[in-house]
Amino acid sequence: MNKTELIDKIAAGAGLTKADSKKALDAAIEAIKGALVAGEKVALVGFGTFAVNEKPAREGINPATKQKIQIAAKKVAKFKAGAELAEAVNK
Repeated sequence: MNKTELIDKIAAGAGLTKADSKKALDAAIEAIKGALVAGEKVALVGFGTFAVNEKPAREGINPATKQKIQIAAKKVAKFKAGAELAEAVNK
């Protein structure tokens, strides 16, 4: 499912227009993104939790040259499915 299909499902399920559904989805995505950028967790009960994980700097190997390289530290977004979502997927 892509964003357009999701907007259609939201519109049908909530009785909203597609334009209003797009605005609502965009606002929700921006709110989640803003919270993650601020270092906060976003927990949606029954769905899951979005969080930021920090990966430390490490040493890697360039597969083409077999040379050792330094990989910089970075932050990554992570999602952990909630119990209800995990159960629904596994039915």
